[in-house]
Amino acid sequence: MTLKQLLPLLVLIPFACFAREKPGATVPWITYEAEQMRHTGKILGPGYNPYQVETASSNQQCVQLGKGQYVEFTARAKANSLVIRYSLPDDESGKGLTATLGIYRNGQRIQNIPVSSALCRLYGKYPFTNDPAAGKPRNFYDDVRITNISLAKGDVTRIQLNAQPGESPTCIIDLADLENIPPALKAPANSLSITNPAFLQPGIKGDYTGAFRKCIDSAQQTGKSVWLPAGTFIITGDLLIPAGLTIQGAGIWYSTLTGNDSLYTDAAKRVRLKGNGSNIHLADFAITGKLNYRSDREPNDGIVGSFGTHSTIQRLWIEHTKVGMWIENSDSLQIDDCRLRNTIADGINFCVGMRHSVINNCTARNTGDDCFAIWPAVFAKQQYKPGYNLITHCTGQLPFLANGAAVYGGENNAVKNCSFTDITAGSAILISTTFPTATKNNSTNNNFSGTTIIENCSITNSGGFDHEWDWRAAVEICLDKRDIAGIQLRNLVIQNSLSNAVNIIAKNEVDKAGKLSNTLFNNVQINGYGIATKESHALYISPAAHGSLKMNDCNITYPGSTEQFSITSTHAPE
Repeated sequence: MTLKQLLPLLVLIPFACFAREKPGATVPWITYEAEQMRHTGKILGPGYNPYQVETASSNQQCVQLGKGQYVEFTARAKANSLVIRYSLPDDESGKGLTATLGIYRNGQRIQNIPVSSALCRLYGKYPFTNDPAAGKPRNFYDDVRITNISLAKGDVTRIQLNAQPGESPTCIIDLADLENIPPALKAPANSLSITNPAFLQPGIKGDYTGAFRKCIDSAQQTGKSVWLPAGTFIITGDLLIPAGLTIQGAGIWYSTLTGNDSLYTDAAKRVRLKGNGSNIHLADFAITGKLNYRSDREPNDGIVGSFGTHSTIQRLWIEHTKVGMWIENSDSLQIDDCRLRNTIADGINFCVGMRHSVINNCTARNTGDDCFAIWPAVFAKQQYKPGYNLITHCTGQLPFLANGAAVYGGENNAVKNCSFTDITAGSAILISTTFPTATKNNSTNNNFSGTTIIENCSITNSGGFDHEWDWRAAVEICLDKRDIAGIQLRNLVIQNSLSNAVNIIAKNEVDKAGKLSNTLFNNVQINGYGIATKESHALYISPAAHGSLKMNDCNITYPGSTEQFSITSTHAPE
């Protein structure tokens, strides 16, 4: 190749080397913020204090509507579905209130939508209560999904509070999502439908638990897949998913497994799909639970269990369960394009024995614990040595407890190309040894090893008040009783941290103070911090922390080295 032929390639090389992928999930909907809409209500916020609805809102602002008041916006693209994030007050008993939202297109009412606060609103200290007398409210918001609408680009959509007698006189709107959903999928060849009359139980209407189980058994025996047609199917017990089984739905807007309101207080009668083998494939359906309280003594509902090797979970919508997914003992599991909403605890947690598994292009909003977590716990036997897990191209927003992404140990795990916004009850990214990852005799020790990478992530309006810990930083490294080594933060942008931008903390106990080593911050950029607290820092290192940190090309102002903790920096800010 001649020099003339090489020149165009040489020009492109610098751009290729420094190209960065856009952080966050690629999603098919457009979000419209209430405070940016035309309205006749009242804008609340911005507010940053804990236990306030403003703080729990996107951009820490929302619009409160009274009877007959509205918000409205112009559709920027064609759409046939609408999601409204709303908040209603509670009643004195904690059972919630109802309201009616009118949906209008270009001034003409097209639907009346009932909404309720029955599945949100928690109070008091962890693990919380439904009693408003306990104070300290959280979990203000819920979503309502609306289909069978038709909006053209340029149409004006109005959301109006049409309060009826006995209903809430106010409703808060945070945001609206418009999406143009594709038609329902058709049943694949060689599949068995759960609505097949051979599987239905005589005299039982609406409850498809038995039919689903029979369909699974038959599909396993015949080598076929399970088909979930369009419809809503009540499930009141565990569905055990054996190795080699595929469950295919018509789409997340069409096929829904839902709980029974009257039975959901019984932990054995919830919607729970439990993996029990390898080569399992779940796709294109929704799970809507009915859980409105947290009890960690009860098992998780949602997607749970072990998925062995080479399983996939794709395009699921999960809400109002304890967790979205709590996965154990899986190798090379791939989770793609899932939506986790309004869960009582975690969105997705990779727990015991997770290895070489990926969470990709998923979104989590209003979770009651970490949006995405990697916790190599040891409370059960691990079948695979945990490590090499990846959270990538995901978006975490607005958990009402805990963090955006949390890594609690393991070997060579990574969080890459993610976006975290409005994490106002914790850190956008937490790296911590708080939870146990080693057996008492240390025969199994899953503390941090290798290199843990946090790379190319965008963090906005995060670093909020943790109810039992005080304010957390937008990015926090927590050395709790154990050492941490091998952390790399690369190409991070932290904007408008509510408190400190970055914390390195350890408990102030002589025999429990952890040591940080072999840790690098490379191109960590901070654009604003301390918007909610009077005293704040770009980088705070607690007196009990010891070890060292190297920084390259960061704009972080930092304290000088001490006898316990040393910092070296290149291209440090002047």
